[in-house]
Amino acid sequence: FFFLAILEGSGYMARVVFIMDRLMRPFGLNGKSVVPLMSSVACAIPGVMAARTISNWKERLTTILVAPLMSCSARIPVYALLISLVVPEYKILGLFNVQGLVLLGLYILGLVAALLIAALLKKTIKSTNKGHLLLEMPAYKLPQWSNVGMTVFEKVKTFVVDAGKIILAIAIVIWALSSYGPSKRMDKAIELAELKIVQEDLNDDEAIELINGEKLRNSYIGIMGKAIEPVIQPLGYDWKIGISLISSFAAREVFVGTLATIYAVEDDGEENLALREHLNRDTRDDGTKLYTFATGMSLMVFYAFAMQCMATLAVVKRETNSWKWPLFQLVFLGALAYISAFITYQILS
Repeated sequence: FFFLAILEGSGYMARVVFIMDRLMRPFGLNGKSVVPLMSSVACAIPGVMAARTISNWKERLTTILVAPLMSCSARIPVYALLISLVVPEYKILGLFNVQGLVLLGLYILGLVAALLIAALLKKTIKSTNKGHLLLEMPAYKLPQWSNVGMTVFEKVKTFVVDAGKIILAIAIVIWALSSYGPSKRMDKAIELAELKIVQEDLNDDEAIELINGEKLRNSYIGIMGKAIEPVIQPLGYDWKIGISLISSFAAREVFVGTLATIYAVEDDGEENLALREHLNRDTRDDGTKLYTFATGMSLMVFYAFAMQCMATLAVVKRETNSWKWPLFQLVFLGALAYISAFITYQILS
């Protein structure tokens, strides 16, 4: 919000919008759509809120619906872990690192998908009003810092107060599902974990991680992971990945932390070396390796498309003043993620 306010206050943003309008029109977007889409590369929340400047309802709604397809910073921990796990590290022609090319490809995939889906929505969402771009081309000037401060304060306040209530409610539900489970099942899991601690003479930190991992496996969210395993098996996933998919609905980056908890691995920093070792050794029930190249690419494609961010859903609900569009977004992008991940896994495997 701060940097967008500076660009607007300096007169630069109007020129960007004017230049990009002709390029965005064929996709059913507006020159002003560039700002929300650029913002969404950092986070879809300010991107969705930045769409307020678009006066035409259809173009504004289309921008809001496709903004989450831009690869945001929350996807980076997921991409980084999976790329380092399944993509070999070598260079093409001695110049281009393959891991870097895969990461770049995921960003391009999100951008192309956003534009194509926007073009599809242009034909499906009916509106009688035709979009026009009408704006004043202001002179270049230093922004008025008081205006910048007020703009940032008002937008942050709106997000915290309105969207925050929905985010808090969903976060409490996810926390409860991951912290509690059937009492007998949880007691038995803790008992077996304590027995293993004594047998293997684990230290305090290892013991806590093991108990937490067993609790998560037998929690309600763990049971849900087991329940959805038949549905996600065609994508190359098992119940442990299923738990991570469910828990990362709160925020995509939770995927890595959930896996670390499941495998009872201590957080060893950004490199996640211990976690990568565990994932590399993990096998399916039939003894085959779980995290193959096909599984890793399928997961990355799934996260590139899936609407797994309750904060963004809350903001979309607030901006559209209806649950209709965030639910449509959740179902449509979820279906797109599932089908794309299925195709990716079946082809690569």
